[in-house]
Amino acid sequence: MEPSTVFRVVRATSSLSVRRQCRATAPYFLPRHLHTTTPNEATPVAHPTVPGPPPQAPQAAAAYPQDRVARKRQQAEALRQNRELKTNPSKPGSTLRKRFWKDVHVKDAEDGYEIHLDTRPVRTAARQVLKLPKNKKALATAMALEWDQLISAQQAMKSHYIPLTSLTSRAMDIEAADKQFGPSESPVREAIIKMVMRYLATDTLLCWAPEKNIHDPYERQGGKPLRHRQREVAEPIIAHLTTHIFPGVEITPILGEDSIIPASQPEMTREVIRGWASGLPAFELAGLERGVLATKSLLVAARLLVEWSREFTHFQGSGQGGVDVPTESSRFGIDDAAEAANLEVLHQTQQWGEVEDTHDVDKEDVRRQLGSVVLLVS
Repeated sequence: MEPSTVFRVVRATSSLSVRRQCRATAPYFLPRHLHTTTPNEATPVAHPTVPGPPPQAPQAAAAYPQDRVARKRQQAEALRQNRELKTNPSKPGSTLRKRFWKDVHVKDAEDGYEIHLDTRPVRTAARQVLKLPKNKKALATAMALEWDQLISAQQAMKSHYIPLTSLTSRAMDIEAADKQFGPSESPVREAIIKMVMRYLATDTLLCWAPEKNIHDPYERQGGKPLRHRQREVAEPIIAHLTTHIFPGVEITPILGEDSIIPASQPEMTREVIRGWASGLPAFELAGLERGVLATKSLLVAARLLVEWSREFTHFQGSGQGGVDVPTESSRFGIDDAAEAANLEVLHQTQQWGEVEDTHDVDKEDVRRQLGSVVLLVS
């Protein structure tokens, strides 16, 4: 027999013996339970259901004004102490943590008003002296007041601490770009026009709620639906704009009574509004930009701008054309613009209550920004 054949026979015999031994010892290698206790099955518990209508909506807790004022003072004191303890690890002795000026005053220069910190004039980010026209004395006084309220130079680097200064600097940047490139070729002006026109497609003043809303408690209680309130606020603003500012154009609501698909304004309407915004002076254009960003509405910002700007005195009831001279109470003011921009939030908070340090802060912030627009253009 050849050696290869012998090798195959031996290998087959050994494999067969190994398989037989495994089958003989297989029962001893089966897994065994560690215990013999019979497992218990889980008993499902039915979810309790309470018949009847859903519970009433949560109501805001009654808070006394003096308690709220005391809590605000405690929070302000904690913020002040935290600001004093906070240091800059890279510059522990930074001069920005201190106020390097003692007195703030308005200097009447030959070509305008300047805001001086002791003897140093306030400058823009481009290192230009911030100079206001002669007809902006109220704005200069307000800017001096906001600089006098700062407690450190570091606060002057944040625009929300100096809203009037930042807005005036923006107007001066627009004016400088107009002189350099021309109003029709200015990249700064073109960017602002492009931005505000995008807001017209989803203008807050024209986004009305559906006619019927089964979840609105006002409707179940016999009150005015949100859409009716929005129409009452929006229609006088639209009527004034289409009569005096954009004559002959048609401004329509973006959302229908039962539609969620927004509708665009007519092409002629967009072109007329674009041409009007493009021709605004630098200060008025800066005010329009901030008003649009604050209210999310081009129409509300335009209405406020026309009411208070010196460039549109012929639309403010100057007695020409049989128009009555308006009183201060009848003018379209900051509260009217804030209500038109936040009517839906106001409608909701009247039903469910305000969230402290959220709705109240947003409401005052909108009024602060709109107030800066009025001071800038008036």
